[in-house]
Amino acid sequence: MKAIVFDGKPRITDMPKPRPAAGEALIRVSLAGICNTDIEIMKGYLGFQGIIGHEFTGIVEKTADNTPEMYGKRVVGEISCGCGTCDLCRMGLQKHCPRRTTLGILGRPGVFAEYTTLPAANLHEIPDNLSDEQAVFTEPLAAAFEILEQVTIARGQRVLVLGDGKLGILCALALKLTGAQILLAGKYPGKLSIAARQGISTLLVKNLPQNNPFDIVVEATGSAQGLDNAMQFTRPRGTIILKSTVAGSIPINLAPIVINEVTVVGSRCGPFKPALQALADGSIDVEPLITEVFPAHKAEEALSAAEKRGNLKILIDFKHV
Repeated sequence: MKAIVFDGKPRITDMPKPRPAAGEALIRVSLAGICNTDIEIMKGYLGFQGIIGHEFTGIVEKTADNTPEMYGKRVVGEISCGCGTCDLCRMGLQKHCPRRTTLGILGRPGVFAEYTTLPAANLHEIPDNLSDEQAVFTEPLAAAFEILEQVTIARGQRVLVLGDGKLGILCALALKLTGAQILLAGKYPGKLSIAARQGISTLLVKNLPQNNPFDIVVEATGSAQGLDNAMQFTRPRGTIILKSTVAGSIPINLAPIVINEVTVVGSRCGPFKPALQALADGSIDVEPLITEVFPAHKAEEALSAAEKRGNLKILIDFKHV
């Protein structure tokens, strides 16, 4: 099969078709999305090498346990695979399993390929009314909904989302459903306008007032300076939600967190069911976030396009390799 492998640089190559292990499904990848984490991996994040990519839609072709009811199903998949036996897995925290693998990120080949495998328990059937182009956003939108699993956001609370990239916009759209006052701040008027058309208040980050702190600040800038920036806009005893995963690091003065008694919450993968529901019922429209769809044989061009600052979601079509 054709696959996009990162081994110091991304390249298209031939790889053996994977075989599903016990409890796993073989999935024919239809569409894959490029995430900022993929870009950070190519900068050295986590030291991963192999087939990258973790956002996908696909069709189940085979299962190791011969469960025919799954054959032919159009699916998306949760990316973390726990051992199933440790204390954290038994608590339902498979994504924190010390022996976990993570699709295209940690110890498990990813989805920038014609085929991939995942435990059948990780798969979710795509509603019939969703296109692949919409459903491929399930994983990043689930990451946005994870905030609501971790923090209670009340109607009327003031919430600032820093970062007008894909994840920042998705976080703003998901949190808007709570009835809170959402402000999305970023650097690009064109990107901010996508959120504004769905009822999100927006502002250029350079115009944010320094003396008007927020109850909750979601940091989704994709920058090593993100936490430092978020502290500037968080009220005493407020909450910062960290969403960025970056390869680089910088020195940070943590004293303001102690002095202002700020709560800092790390947040990553999230629940697929509310994400699929929001996509299916139309409460969140993701199609305006798609910048371009590339055929699989132009995957290297797709990765280059994903690194351009003005672009949002870049997709790779594996249906016609």
